[in-house]
Amino acid sequence: MTEAMNGVLVIDKPEGKTSFDVVAEARRALRVKKAGHTGTLDPMATGVLPVCLGTATRLVPFLTEGDKEYVAEVRLGAATDTQDRTGKVIAEAPVGELPRERLLETLERFHGELEQVPPMYSAVRVDGKRLYELARKGVEVERAARRVVVHEIELLALEAPLLSIRVRCSKGTYVRTLAHELGERLGCHAHLTALRRTASGPFTLARAISFFELRALPREELQGRMVGDREALATMPEVMVGPAPEARIRQGQRLTARDLPALGELAEGARLRMTAEDGRVLAVAEWREGVAQYLRVLAGTG
Repeated sequence: MTEAMNGVLVIDKPEGKTSFDVVAEARRALRVKKAGHTGTLDPMATGVLPVCLGTATRLVPFLTEGDKEYVAEVRLGAATDTQDRTGKVIAEAPVGELPRERLLETLERFHGELEQVPPMYSAVRVDGKRLYELARKGVEVERAARRVVVHEIELLALEAPLLSIRVRCSKGTYVRTLAHELGERLGCHAHLTALRRTASGPFTLARAISFFELRALPREELQGRMVGDREALATMPEVMVGPAPEARIRQGQRLTARDLPALGELAEGARLRMTAEDGRVLAVAEWREGVAQYLRVLAGTG
């Protein structure tokens, strides 16, 4: 009988593959029916793509919430219709002299909360249709701006017309849109030429396997590289419970601060992982009005 494969496998997505391609290959290599990723990467992009397998697919909604980190290469002097090098050039302007101080000052304006309009070449749905489907037909529609957060933005290198930046941001942030808007603010246009995701939530490149390894390594070795539920949810505060509260969690009975003496102070709306004494994750909950309200009861099967 084939052993169950439950957990998160962190894969270094290569350029030219879609996120779906990587998930399909992971499903084939590990011989599992259930698999899903925790945040799409464009085919041009590379880097960290966490793939949830088996029962760990129940964690996907929580893992997609994590912050992301990218290293991006930007070319100044031209804008494209896709905001990256895969598109058609739609505007050009000379870069001219670009003092480092001016670039740093402009980058700093992207730090913090931003209202960002999704690009037309994106998977966002408007009236049931993907924006990229409309864009390929030459149709442009109005898109509502979304609030995103850029926690850090750092200039790594500048050799005009190319520059390299590191960005740590909230989910849903389009780095190619940041590149496009940077060019507009500098008055010379710009587009993304390379993008590498170096972290997604708690997952980093240090834990990732290559696409080649995914295809070449034995199933047993791939299983040994998987991340379990507890570690996958490591960014959430942990509440460890004994047998009696565990039984109540299994029955969907909510627990209060009185039931959880070791809880400590929690902010309203904080998400937490509730684990058994042996480390099994029992549930993901949200702290509301002094009660642990369950978002997903995992019943310790992860």
